[in-house]
Amino acid sequence: MGLQLNNNISFSDKLVRTIFDSLSAHIAIIDKKGVILETNRAWKQFSLANGMPENINFNQMNYLSVCEGATTEGAKDAATVAEGIRRVIDGTINEFRYDYPCHSPKGDRWFYMRVVPMADQGDLHLIISHEDITELKLTQESLTAHQSRLEDKNQSLEEVNIALKVVIAQRETDKLDMENKILTNLKSFVLPYIKRLQESRLSEKDRTLVRIIDDQLNDIMSPLIQRLSNTHLLLTPQEMQVAAFVKDGRTTSEIAQVLFVSEATVSFHRKNLRSKLGLKNKQTNLRSFLLSMS
Repeated sequence: MGLQLNNNISFSDKLVRTIFDSLSAHIAIIDKKGVILETNRAWKQFSLANGMPENINFNQMNYLSVCEGATTEGAKDAATVAEGIRRVIDGTINEFRYDYPCHSPKGDRWFYMRVVPMADQGDLHLIISHEDITELKLTQESLTAHQSRLEDKNQSLEEVNIALKVVIAQRETDKLDMENKILTNLKSFVLPYIKRLQESRLSEKDRTLVRIIDDQLNDIMSPLIQRLSNTHLLLTPQEMQVAAFVKDGRTTSEIAQVLFVSEATVSFHRKNLRSKLGLKNKQTNLRSFLLSMS
């Protein structure tokens, strides 16, 4: 007598047998003790393809015993499968699912296993199915590798982007520093002497030339002052002159001689510079601080 599927159909029924054997999954029916009651054609063909003898009869073979007695490379997976089947048998879980590798000399393979109770009214029976998911696994691995390459490229792009931002920021800093130096040099070393020329006895023609030079220099300085005003302390022209000389290492006496002012005036400007720069500690060297700002 065949195993009853319901009140009217058994495994001996030709239609059910045909459907059972037409499924691509490798399917076996076991009882609550793990004994194999029936297998489909895919199960048998897979066994033959993997070296099992042609006359092997799986019926009455104990599937649980085979899994628990495995000592080959897949013993760990077999033990996990046996444990999962027992949990379905004792009702701890309603379904057991497991992905596992089953590689062969011909290539790598993976299978998806599913164990569920059979929906019959008699004794407990379980349906065990193994579906070949090698193509799915290979696709997943390919996608994972592709994702990894994309992440590596993305990381590289992020690093390049950060580097570009640093370069651009440094370029802006260098540009600002150059503009500041130009402005400082003009105010410190050019305009004072133009002013002295304007105050000296010049012919009308020479006075006109000096005025043109002064106007042109102011046109050059105007946008520089506008750009630098938001990033630098507001210093008077003579304070900027003094700051430039101090940074160059000139003494108070030397600065006074170049600017044609008294040493007291230079000292006054140095004091104002320290105040505007926030140098409250008298131990802090003004020149060192100015150099650190360059």
